Amino acid sequence: MKKHLTILLSAMFALSLLVSCEKQGDKTESVTKLRFYTGGESGTYYAFGSVIAQHATNNAGIPVVGLAGNGSQVNIMAMEERLAELAFCQSDVMAYAYNGTNVFANTGKIDCFSTLGALYVEQVQIVTLNPEIKTVADLKGKVVSIGAAGSGVYFNAIDILGIYGMTEKDIKPTYQSFGDSANALKDGKIDAGFIVAGAPTTAITDLATTKKVYLVSLDQAHVDQLIEKSPYYTPATIAKSVYNLDNDTHTVGVGAVLLVRDDIPADTVYTLTKDIFDNAKSLVSSHVKYGEISLKYGSSIKSVPYHPGAAKYFAEKGITVPSK
Repeated sequence: MKKHLTILLSAMFALSLLVSCEKQGDKTESVTKLRFYTGGESGTYYAFGSVIAQHATNNAGIPVVGLAGNGSQVNIMAMEERLAELAFCQSDVMAYAYNGTNVFANTGKIDCFSTLGALYVEQVQIVTLNPEIKTVADLKGKVVSIGAAGSGVYFNAIDILGIYGMTEKDIKPTYQSFGDSANALKDGKIDAGFIVAGAPTTAITDLATTKKVYLVSLDQAHVDQLIEKSPYYTPATIAKSVYNLDNDTHTVGVGAVLLVRDDIPADTVYTLTKDIFDNAKSLVSSHVKYGEISLKYGSSIKSVPYHPGAAKYFAEKGITVPSK
């Protein structure tokens, strides 16, 4: 699987501006541009990551290019293969990689990266056009997209199905990106789709312009059970106004974390961290997710140490984070 991911990554990045980041002794050459692996073009990672990259390039003197990605696992692999210097990743998947567990149990641990900061919560959104699908249990026997192969969405879907006593065998699974899931719903090819991204998510917003969408809520008992089993989840609520729904949606979320390769200079990472966190409140008009950025949440990651450059920034704000 690792070999196949490497081939996929190489093909995708061959279309992009490739620059090297070669270690020479104890020194690392500066890259022409930091390549920021984000997510699919219909998701929040791509949209928000592109804005972050543009602002850093234009205002902080840190050239960053945002690139479309294909899920958290692939983003991690991109950093290992030196095809990316920065990457978005779900908080659960980055922990799997760093410890060599779950999906990384066979490929082995990857620890060439550090945390820059947690930026916002990604809600697990179970989307359907069928008003009869009201609970996770109603997905049994249905055609359900559970995320692109290698994406964090897949593992979230498996976790949530699991607490309801279900597995992939209890549904008819497809493995699609956000945009493909939305199109498949629109065309009647699937009954529901898991999308894990910060709400509002472009794929769902676009779908809601032509169709009446519904989000499936999780009941409190199962939310509590999931969090007890997997503490990287947190309770989350999506207000009904986000997608013009009839009711608020109660679900869970994971953290959207910005990762950076260890060999990027501390001064560069410090400047990028400062650019993101110091300017967040004034940039909400550029992207709504800037409004969710905070020092408290940004410094909350415990599973993967922070890059020394990011740690320096948080220290200046009176916050001590674990660092390499």
